[in-house]
Amino acid sequence: MKNITLKSQLAISASALLIATSFSTASFAQSSGETASADEIITTGTRRKARSAADTPAPVDVISGLEFTQNAANDVQDLLRTAVPSYNVNTQPISDAASIVRPANLRGLSPDNTLVLLNGKRRHRGAVISFLGGGIADGAQGVDVSAIPSIALKQVEILRDGASSQYGSDAIAGVINFKLKDAAEGGSFEVKYGSTYEGDGDNYSIAGNVGLPLGDRGFVNISGEYGDTDGTSRTAPRTDVTNLIAAGNTAAADFLTINSYTDEASQYWGQPDVEDDLKLSINSAVELSDNAELYAFGTYAERTTTGGFFYRNPTNRGGVYAGPTVDPVTGAADPNGVPSVLVGDLDGLGVGGACPAGIPLTAGGGLIPDPTVLAAVTADGNCFSFVETIPGGFVPRFGGDLRDVAINGGIRGDIDVGNGLSYDLSATHGKSKVDFFIKNTLNASLGPNSPRDFVPGGQEQIETVVNADFGYEIPVNGWASDLGVAFGAEYRKETFDLFAGDPNSFALGPLADQGFSSSSNGFGGFPNSSSNSQDSYAGYLDLEADLTDAFTLGAALRYEDYSTFGDTLDYKIAALYKLTDNFRIRGTWSTGFHAPTGGQANITNVTTQNVNGVLVDQGTLPLNTAAGQLAADFVESTGDRPTLGAEDARNFSFGFAANTGRMEWTVDYFNIKVDDRVALGADIDFLAALQFAGATATTIGGALTELDANGTINRQDFLGLDDLAQFRFFSNSFDTKTQGIDVVGRLPFEFAGGNSNFILAANWTETEVTRQGTISASRVESLEDLLPNVKGSATFTHEKGMWRGLLRGNYYGPWRDTGNGFDAGAQFIVDAEIGAEVMDGVEIMVGANNLLDSYPDENPGQGGSGQLYPEAAPAGFNGGQYYIKARYTF
Repeated sequence: MKNITLKSQLAISASALLIATSFSTASFAQSSGETASADEIITTGTRRKARSAADTPAPVDVISGLEFTQNAANDVQDLLRTAVPSYNVNTQPISDAASIVRPANLRGLSPDNTLVLLNGKRRHRGAVISFLGGGIADGAQGVDVSAIPSIALKQVEILRDGASSQYGSDAIAGVINFKLKDAAEGGSFEVKYGSTYEGDGDNYSIAGNVGLPLGDRGFVNISGEYGDTDGTSRTAPRTDVTNLIAAGNTAAADFLTINSYTDEASQYWGQPDVEDDLKLSINSAVELSDNAELYAFGTYAERTTTGGFFYRNPTNRGGVYAGPTVDPVTGAADPNGVPSVLVGDLDGLGVGGACPAGIPLTAGGGLIPDPTVLAAVTADGNCFSFVETIPGGFVPRFGGDLRDVAINGGIRGDIDVGNGLSYDLSATHGKSKVDFFIKNTLNASLGPNSPRDFVPGGQEQIETVVNADFGYEIPVNGWASDLGVAFGAEYRKETFDLFAGDPNSFALGPLADQGFSSSSNGFGGFPNSSSNSQDSYAGYLDLEADLTDAFTLGAALRYEDYSTFGDTLDYKIAALYKLTDNFRIRGTWSTGFHAPTGGQANITNVTTQNVNGVLVDQGTLPLNTAAGQLAADFVESTGDRPTLGAEDARNFSFGFAANTGRMEWTVDYFNIKVDDRVALGADIDFLAALQFAGATATTIGGALTELDANGTINRQDFLGLDDLAQFRFFSNSFDTKTQGIDVVGRLPFEFAGGNSNFILAANWTETEVTRQGTISASRVESLEDLLPNVKGSATFTHEKGMWRGLLRGNYYGPWRDTGNGFDAGAQFIVDAEIGAEVMDGVEIMVGANNLLDSYPDENPGQGGSGQLYPEAAPAGFNGGQYYIKARYTF
């Protein structure tokens, strides 16, 4: 058979095959004597057969699957953060749906700006849109790479260069290609248990991989992982809770003592619980003839993630407890009175007996309801206040059940035409679905009839991609190689579905007109199901050749037409020049784009955020709805009308690769300018927008009712929005320039009678917002300062006989915690692992991540929210973790 198995490197990419990749920049040492090197054969970034990383013009990190075994983490995202300095992901303790699918970024750009491939084929996006993404990932809808089992990986190739002209939308920061194992025999099984030094965060996993022959001309390789990860709690006592207890609210004492993350009575900051975490993959191929191969691969994953929300204080949580100012004796409304706890009239205002407007907060230094008025409210069956049933406040628990599935198949081979025409015809179908749940909360407008647990609905992303890719080599007189010509076409369709929640999760209850909030508190239910689709057609051409033995030149061109956002034409030029056998310079120039997703264009969402110490409901409205158009009218009154279209990018890179004796070095500079970035704009006062539309009422509910009555709006189009203090929407919001330098060095050597490797990897990245547009100043600060400018790692591995070991130092430079408003210092993390092959094929390993139990700087305002350490800490905030693992290889 001629160059068409998965082990051959002919595999053509799902969209367009990159003309240029790299010298191996992250040549990480592996166990069992396996190391990645500059001679590693790669498929990401080049169409030419048997192309090594050393011979391509753009940088690629090559990480063997075995690298992922030397870590306490099970999640592929955490493994990448350790292995690649420019890859960033952190724990998401109170981040709504972002806790379920954590947003990650490459080179400080949005998760939307990194293209993810599996076996060279475009991977579908996750169902989750990250409304609380720490500023950098706000509004992003990235790929859920956590659905891929780490034991299934043969290697990971990370192209750190713009590639939209070859792969299409999203490939601005780079491309990550996960390659599945393809062995027809052998395999491994492993079990792992770990925990934190604090004694929480217990986790275990059971994993296996097996390769089997498929007849005598094929293979099937199967992998699976199953595990659980308990949550952690790194929480400080909240000042408001201690004040409530001191004032005499004994029910609030449950929120002061943190027993565990899973204690529903506790306010907590920590990693969420991940239960029933199942991941499966299959990879297969069979030769139909010497010139044709049929292949198929796929993945399946499911898990349940449970996190938490902010504590709801029983004196001031708007729409639940906080009432108007009232007379301190009678509780009657009085604009010059004292704060109160809200009271509802169950048979309606003006019907039957009257209730006080609120229970005066006059006892306990203004933190305890007046006992006389409270007793009167309790005795009157027509009056109701939540301090009767939930006197200490509450903390909602939020999470989701996620299911992710993908299947890919095709046929590839050669046709005997001229020098041989290679082809790859393929189809990919994937979907990600999450069903949300929220517990220990309420719909305040339902009063005493409110349930405490809700199903607010779900989201689903479905994608189908069809590709036809071809390659041909044309001899050219005087050139050092044939001219490689790749061309092809792609059709892609994506659908974003929104599923309605249970009726109580979005109901506008009988107390809604009395100041009580509607919908499930913390995460309101979706009132309607919807489905929105978009598709695109693309064609590409790329060329590459060695003009001389020293000079390689490539070019690519891609045209793509979107049904919803118009068309785009992008190009790339790349070159590599070998000054000597040991020194090469390289560079690229390209344009790129990112098209908004169907979810970003059509999602409606209401979430709760802490704004200057006050919890407020913030909403996201699609521009193509009645609510979105009303919002756009208001924004246009003070500036340009918001629009939503594709981002445009320009990417320049230049670097060198050198061998200095036994040491291999790569140094690469990159400069990425992105215009009209798709993002959630600044928060806008919803009441002001309604008043601009003609309302005179001074409350949101009243304004909606007034505009509905005069025919300006249909109230049904605004369900679940009556408590919306602020709103925002997706639009082309701002421009940025991101630049940086990647440095990687690798030295293999013999030491103490064994084989050793030393790997140094470092990254400097800086982002500047060059046009603020519609985003807030705090968002600008997050984009520019939230991530450390400098990250790096130094890894030493050693093997001798039955023993092997790893020692790794990870450096995270200073950064600014923009959420809490303070500058955090640098952090140094040490990882270590030692393993022994105790019998043939059986290895026992013991290790630690963050061996020295390092923590980020404490939050100086920790008493306000209970956040002891910054949630955006780049190295995490769980402290040291240990693990023990056993592996059997056969």
